Amino acid sequence: MQSTAQGWLVLNLTNSELLLGVVTAVASAPTVLFSLYAGALADRADKRRIIMRANAAALVLALLLAILTHTQTITYPAVLVIAFALGTTNAFEIPTRQSFFVDLVGKGDLPNAIALNSAQFNATRIVGPAIAGWLIGTAGTAACFYANAASYVFVLAGLRAMRLPAFHRPARREGMLETIREGLAYIRSDRLVRTLVWLIAAFSVLGFPYVMLMPVFARDILKVGAHGLGWLLAATGAGALAAGIALAAGGERVPRGRILLGASLGFCAAVFAFAGSRSFPLSMMLLALVGFMMVLNNATVNALLQATVPNHLRGRVMSVYVFMFIGTAPLGALQAGALSRALAAPTALQIGAALLAVIVIVVAWRVPEMARAR
Repeated sequence: MQSTAQGWLVLNLTNSELLLGVVTAVASAPTVLFSLYAGALADRADKRRIIMRANAAALVLALLLAILTHTQTITYPAVLVIAFALGTTNAFEIPTRQSFFVDLVGKGDLPNAIALNSAQFNATRIVGPAIAGWLIGTAGTAACFYANAASYVFVLAGLRAMRLPAFHRPARREGMLETIREGLAYIRSDRLVRTLVWLIAAFSVLGFPYVMLMPVFARDILKVGAHGLGWLLAATGAGALAAGIALAAGGERVPRGRILLGASLGFCAAVFAFAGSRSFPLSMMLLALVGFMMVLNNATVNALLQATVPNHLRGRVMSVYVFMFIGTAPLGALQAGALSRALAAPTALQIGAALLAVIVIVVAWRVPEMARAR
């Protein structure tokens, strides 16, 4: 809900696709600055405590955005500051949470846990944007931010209620910088792991900016307004939910590498087709396919990495995954925003999808072990 409302708020404050891209870039920038340190910290500190502190900070930031919007004192620079602060909390929370799964379920059930987490996460993407579109039209944008702030109370209560073994800090004598270097050296030494993290970076730069441009498609191309924006994002969430359930139910029957390559090309084709659509129903169907392929891709990369990585390096490797996924998003947001301004949003998406498809084909050719990876 907050993501949908923030995009709508920024577009109405600035009427600029480029400045909308700048907000996305600013929100992702802290990942570049802090995620590697956060991954090293996750391998050395109490993961639950890190996650709880990050979520408490996110609650305060969501409430601040709600109050400023409600009192009509919100400005574009204020949105940038809040987006950067929230990005900082995410830089610590996301890699820690990703490496926390194995502590909850064990390595044997980890692939299914990742798939079910994707299903749960994307189920909210069906409900949240639809409610956000309705709330924006009836109660105003601030209502979405208030609802998001309230939701963190339940997140913190759930984390507090978990029954976990007592945390014992690992005995380490090296400093944080050496800890980070150890994780990077492992990634460089393994071609499959190295390829996976670079591939997710390519998706972040060339493929995933379609989400950032969704308010532009809703308002200016499909002309369906805030309510239609909610339904477009909900369609993406529906496809993503279906993918998470499919992976949890039958993902072990096909090598994960094949799923990854097929989903990657399917994602490119679906984004390219969506960009050319001028029909609202057809766009919703194509976005459901985009969401399906996106989660097949993301969850499979995550599962392949975590199945390969030793436990003592998990936080650091997942921090590089998050760095490539979110930290390169500023480049994607800026290139998509600039191309949209120069050539129009549909053309920007089609160029990105075509380039991404070429990269996937090259990876399949140059790294044959990818298709065999399980």
